[in-house]
Amino acid sequence: MSAPAQLRHTPAASRGDASRGDASRGDASRRDAGRRATPPGRRTPGGRVPGGRPPGHAATAAERRIDPRWIRWLPVLLVLIDLIIEAALPQATAAGFLLTTLPVLVAFGFGPLATGLSTVAALALQLALAARVDHLLEHHHLWVYVSTMLAGLAGVALAHQRTRQDGYLVRARTVSEALQRTVLRPVPELVGGLRTAGLYRAAEAEVAIGGDLYEVCDTRFGTRILLGDVRGKGLEAVRTVADVLGAFRATAHETADLVELAEQLDRQVRREAAECGDEELFVTAVLVQHEPGSGRAEVVSRGHLDPVLLTGGAVRTVPCSQDLPLGLGHLRAQGPPPSTSVPLGPGQTLLLHTDGVTEARDRAGRFYPLTERLAARFEGRSTVAPDQLVAFLGEDVCAYGGQATDDLAVLALSPLALSPLLSAPE
Repeated sequence: MSAPAQLRHTPAASRGDASRGDASRGDASRRDAGRRATPPGRRTPGGRVPGGRPPGHAATAAERRIDPRWIRWLPVLLVLIDLIIEAALPQATAAGFLLTTLPVLVAFGFGPLATGLSTVAALALQLALAARVDHLLEHHHLWVYVSTMLAGLAGVALAHQRTRQDGYLVRARTVSEALQRTVLRPVPELVGGLRTAGLYRAAEAEVAIGGDLYEVCDTRFGTRILLGDVRGKGLEAVRTVADVLGAFRATAHETADLVELAEQLDRQVRREAAECGDEELFVTAVLVQHEPGSGRAEVVSRGHLDPVLLTGGAVRTVPCSQDLPLGLGHLRAQGPPPSTSVPLGPGQTLLLHTDGVTEARDRAGRFYPLTERLAARFEGRSTVAPDQLVAFLGEDVCAYGGQATDDLAVLALSPLALSPLLSAPE
């Protein structure tokens, strides 16, 4: 992550907690709590995650398979080559010798039973080819038969061990996905007076959670949103993500003032830094609060990127009062600045993002021009739905920058035209 002067960072998703005072709105929140968006990750235009699946959905056979598909075709290719050589040069070449490696190739793509059967098949084919040219019991052919059996035994052992390791990897991946859904909850489609959509992508494809974080809570003070980026990577960053999200989920329902809520998160990060002995630990974050029907949103930025507002076909960055990142608030010379009031009414969409978006680079090293790309894509559109915005960014950033080098988190928010009770989606 960059230095505090450039403080930018990232994760993605959560759920609404039905705790409004008004009974009818509480009923609407409970009905909509069941409507979950797809889990964090890259989205297609339909809002789904390529290669992903909804929380709790069991892995399919194709998803459980660790090995690439082409490995399973190697044994077939070997047998075809052997038979072609045998047919082309029947007297000059003992092509059956190639079949000695068949069980080992099968072991890389299949289980012990298939490997054992391939050993028997290889021996049978070698015997048939040798008998065809009256070499069945020649000395060198006998050693080939022995070598094939030994290769078969080694292949069965290899297949058994590989199958066990694949099972361990599948279980580890399942645990990782469960952890992701626990720490980074799916973004609700509707929470409070907002339609929301989220996207999350870890820089390392094998890792479910990176150093980005996000959460959406429906509280008695309004809908509150947190999006942030932890300095650093690895397990320590994940630990900080979990701590900050846990603190936010607890205090968002109890602290009336948004600036004070940010201060409590700041103290939590400082405690975390003291516990892990990392004096340079900090989290850039943006907190948003929206009350239904207010036409505005309050924003507190702790060293994070300014949000982007899409309204009436125009795209613009919304300057916000900047404060030091969470964990570094004690270094400021005076108290925290007040929150920034941002216009956010029906038909407008507010975009929160981490530097995984703006710091994506093309082959020439140019940074991703967020506002320009959004303006070009949604020019002339009076309204942009959050899921459409998120789906576009998920595809466009990937196409622009290729392989991700940083975590990426995006949240898009758009107020409902009516109360949640009257405008619940069909």
